[in-house]
Amino acid sequence: MLVLVIGDFHIPDRKHSVHFAFKNLLTPGKIQHVLCTGNLNTKNVYDYLKLICSDVHVVKGEFDENMDFPHTKVLTVGNFKIGLINGYQIVPWGDQQRLAMLQRQLDVDILVSGHTHQFEAYEYGDCFFINPGSATGAFSPTVNSLSYVTCHLLRAVKIMRRIVALRRRIPLCSVRTNRFYVKYTW
Repeated sequence: MLVLVIGDFHIPDRKHSVHFAFKNLLTPGKIQHVLCTGNLNTKNVYDYLKLICSDVHVVKGEFDENMDFPHTKVLTVGNFKIGLINGYQIVPWGDQQRLAMLQRQLDVDILVSGHTHQFEAYEYGDCFFINPGSATGAFSPTVNSLSYVTCHLLRAVKIMRRIVALRRRIPLCSVRTNRFYVKYTW
């Protein structure tokens, strides 16, 4: 099972589109679930995600004014409960303790949040946290470098199993970064 975790597009306000090199990787029919942290800004971006995959889950970002998305969403992928938020609700942005508190309130195994435009994947307490960064490399006042697009394809069920092993402190992955995406090798 393949899951696309993505967010913070800001199209057309901050960027015109997703970079062509990354867009070429998003082939319809290969991805089973899309988890989006919001800030699509237009319905066209949502329609594009629906072309990639029919099972699209989106939460409202602070720039999704004319779209009717929930502010938080809890869903199950494989045997794991996943919480999805934009992240603008967390002050200060990306604060691990406040994210952990929300994770406990939502009672989820994995919390996906955005808003900071910086990729993060880490374990804190008894939960795994993922921030996909910006799908377009859109400007953010908190990010110094816009040199790469941080959007990630995750193999959901296999990776979720690996997360359980990660909790047991078994090293499992190496992260390779290039100009357009981060690739996980398992």
